[in-house]
Amino acid sequence: MLAGGIGGARFLRGLKDALDNREAPTTTGTEITVIGNTGDDITLFGLRVCPDLDTVMYTLGGGINEEQGWGRADETFSVRTELAAYGMQPQWFGLGDRDMATHIVRAQMMAAGYPLSAITEALCDRWQPGVRLLPMSDDRVETHVLVNEGEGQRAIHFQEWWVRHRAAIDAESIVSVGAADAKPAPGVLEAIDTADFVVLPPSNPVVSVGSILGVPGIREAVAATTVVGVSPIIGGAPVRGMADACLKAIGVRTSAEAVAAHYGADLLDGWLVDEADAHTRVPGIEVRALPLYMSTPETTEAIAAAALDLAGELSGVDTGRSTR
Repeated sequence: MLAGGIGGARFLRGLKDALDNREAPTTTGTEITVIGNTGDDITLFGLRVCPDLDTVMYTLGGGINEEQGWGRADETFSVRTELAAYGMQPQWFGLGDRDMATHIVRAQMMAAGYPLSAITEALCDRWQPGVRLLPMSDDRVETHVLVNEGEGQRAIHFQEWWVRHRAAIDAESIVSVGAADAKPAPGVLEAIDTADFVVLPPSNPVVSVGSILGVPGIREAVAATTVVGVSPIIGGAPVRGMADACLKAIGVRTSAEAVAAHYGADLLDGWLVDEADAHTRVPGIEVRALPLYMSTPETTEAIAAAALDLAGELSGVDTGRSTR
């Protein structure tokens, strides 16, 4: 699975539940490999923050703030308060005390020369997420946004556009800095090549899944296998977040049909849409409609089960049937 942040992590939890509740020899001992987006990564206060990797790790490891969908549960913010007292910037991105411990460990390991893939594996040793979590690349890749605020164009980090400005400033373009020269992290291409199928969750198609596919070699590897995606758009609006602002920046309409066409029939084999978008038709892609709101663990599991069923049908892999 290629995963962004909150939507990807929650869908992944449903996917694990769906596999656990299957009757099929082929699902016994199934390994899920998650390739996480690192384009959202940012350096703050000397610490390297990897929001999407950490959201997957915390969600599956039982440490996530369930109400927010990001950050640690039972968080405190004493360090943030002290940094603000010193006038340290930025103050629009708040790191909690518990969360900061993860970033300190990551920063120390990076300073010692460890690659991000090895650091992620070490962090997961604590959280035991039950999946193999790989960053898309060990190389530094950052998503920047070109904006025009009346004083001319300037590029800002995606996090500033997303968190500080809530994507309220029109993006003239979205640029994945460093992606063209990046290499897939160790194990990424091998995991895709040996996978029964690849699932694209309802993550942001531009800055989450799109960033992963932008690393040279990954899109080609994914396209060579069976791919089923879950639409992040329902009835012409994002399920969560401001994906519509990202789609507008790259000239793609905010619709389930347009996102599927953006991915392309060369990549997607199957596409799950909400019942509100049951009219969706994309040449070369098998489209199925069902309720797509991940409102409860049970509904999320049902969506993931539908993705498994469609992937099994298209790939010829026996994914079994649900025991629920």
